[in-house]
Amino acid sequence: MQNSLAKDALKQFRIIFGTVRQHFREIEASCGISGSQLWLLHEIASHPELGVSRLAENLAIHQSTCSLLVEKLVKKQLVEKQRLSQDQRKVGLIVTEKGHAVLAKAPEPVDGILPQVLATLDAEALETLNISLKMVIGKLDAQANALSNQPLADM
Repeated sequence: MQNSLAKDALKQFRIIFGTVRQHFREIEASCGISGSQLWLLHEIASHPELGVSRLAENLAIHQSTCSLLVEKLVKKQLVEKQRLSQDQRKVGLIVTEKGHAVLAKAPEPVDGILPQVLATLDAEALETLNISLKMVIGKLDAQANALSNQPLADM
């Protein structure tokens, strides 16, 4: 019985990961950027003049990972850095016209299929899911915890 349940759980993980990967492939094919870059672009467009630190916090990723992704968007001329008028020491991020064009042709959901689905679950379901996933993660290599700060699209 337990072996059968373990196999069923493994199949469910495959469905989740396969669906997420397929969505990321669709994003890259239609937009020419990765899913994580699109997620950042969407977040920047939704919150003009957001800085890298706050952006990383909003996306639950490490600040250095966020900085690298922002630099890729800047190099592709999808985002510009601007000094904020109220505090010239702070740099805000602005989506360019080219960036808005990428967002316009992006498949939904632009912030990722898994975050969107998780947001639809009630608090009790999320708490149960978190407890169960923590048990699974606890049995994995301790270094796996470092992966929690990386976007799914970059794994």
